[in-house]
Amino acid sequence: MSQSNTPGLLHLLPVGLGPGKSSKTHPPHVLATLDVLDYFIAERAKTARSELKRLGYSRAIQSAEIHELPEQLDTRSIDTLLAPIRAGRDGGLMSEAGCPAVADPGALIVRRAHTLGIRVIPQVGPSSLLLALMASGLNGQGFAFHGYLPQKPDERRNAIQTLERESAKLARTQFFIETPYRNLAMFASLLETCREDTLICVARSLTTASEWVMTRRVGDWKKNGPPDLDRQPVVFLLLAS
Repeated sequence: MSQSNTPGLLHLLPVGLGPGKSSKTHPPHVLATLDVLDYFIAERAKTARSELKRLGYSRAIQSAEIHELPEQLDTRSIDTLLAPIRAGRDGGLMSEAGCPAVADPGALIVRRAHTLGIRVIPQVGPSSLLLALMASGLNGQGFAFHGYLPQKPDERRNAIQTLERESAKLARTQFFIETPYRNLAMFASLLETCREDTLICVARSLTTASEWVMTRRVGDWKKNGPPDLDRQPVVFLLLAS
């Protein structure tokens, strides 16, 4: 492959958060950009192909060149993935769901692209984190995302206590996610650990037909019982006073 003087563009392509029409989550100019690309970097090629089909990719799906991220991303493997783009070919980076490089290993690809002088273009699309924060009614000027909390009950409880104290001290919205089959355990830990007046928001299955967002104080959640969260994507948010 001959090296071009001008690298191609690395487009960051958001992936849908669930089933539904692409017109509800992706603007026309993003779909048009997608259509001219034939080189993609993704966590799983199968997921990427399914999403390309859902988004109405006009080319033959099997003709798209999709390279998966290796389990261990190092400089050499990243440079291999970015080589076609460095040589002048435009490419797209896709996540498993939502925005690439946000709570996503694709961030290392983007960082390296900047180092190599590749122009990075973030495209518009669904982000469960931003949508959850928007819909929560909690502080949108001071917030922090913490990814996954510890799985072990004691460690998870300690983490929640720390987040609640920081939230009260800094007036900061704290939000995090959980593996869908552990959602109910996380919700129970929040009610057991947090103070009665702490606000908890649950944002479930955003942008899908099962979307549901509710913010209540812990005391009110206890009165109403747990929502249906089992095996569905959920963002949890809290704000303490």
